Amino acid sequence: MHLVDGTYELFRQFFAPGRPSRRNANGLEVGAARAVVRNLFGMLEEGVTHLGIATDHVIESFRNDLYAPYKDGSGIEPEIKDQFEPLELAIEACGFALFPMVEFEADDGMASAAAVAAADPNVDRVLLCTADKDLAQSVRAGRVLQLDSRRNRLFDVADVIEKFGVPPESIPDWLALTGDSADGFPGLKGWGAKSSAAVLAHYGSIENIPAHHGQWEVTVRGAAKLSETLRDNIADALLFKKLATLDESAPTISTVEELRWTGPTDAIAEAAELLVAPDIVTRAERLAGNR
Repeated sequence: MHLVDGTYELFRQFFAPGRPSRRNANGLEVGAARAVVRNLFGMLEEGVTHLGIATDHVIESFRNDLYAPYKDGSGIEPEIKDQFEPLELAIEACGFALFPMVEFEADDGMASAAAVAAADPNVDRVLLCTADKDLAQSVRAGRVLQLDSRRNRLFDVADVIEKFGVPPESIPDWLALTGDSADGFPGLKGWGAKSSAAVLAHYGSIENIPAHHGQWEVTVRGAAKLSETLRDNIADALLFKKLATLDESAPTISTVEELRWTGPTDAIAEAAELLVAPDIVTRAERLAGNR
């Protein structure tokens, strides 16, 4: 079972070196959306059978109510944002399972669907097809893996630990301390990737870190200042952890069979015209005939 962050892929394709601009008959830029949809068909052609795509239908989420500076999409280029709706329309028209997030984010949608799939004994593996570090928290040993398609690398639990210095369950704590510029929260001053990993590798979570460095059972440079900063900013640290924790209650699927691709809808011709991509019609028909 494969889960894709459609919004992440839209940005990736938009900024891909050499990606040509493409405007449809109405003058709308659709080059990145077209590339995403074509790649989804490429996955089917490689043998993928169950595929779900999560998108940010809107940029804002419940996290903006918790923390005003959280990302709100105000800096997104119009030519990217204008492709959100065409991408979602095309994904659904092509027969793919779509999770358009409104109160939640695409990452929450992927985590939620992954949790449903991981609980199904008929599912062998769930692949989270994104390089986004937030999804590392959803990795489960041999069951839910993260696929960085840019580097063609799979991340299991050991790989997450190798990359971040902490296991998947500590990723929200690690992000809370180090900060996440992409999501708009700064972390705690002085808490870098290495110091955060060293402390969390031992204590597991922010809540378990002793308030005074003299009680620490791990040696970290600048421990006195780090513990002081954490004491003085514990409320912020816990808030940032909440922001970084993916919500598995996001509305997605009830069963994995909802992700089985069985063919396009009658709207695919309209979607192909919208994206200036007549090839997706023939690809869809060929693939559906082989199912």
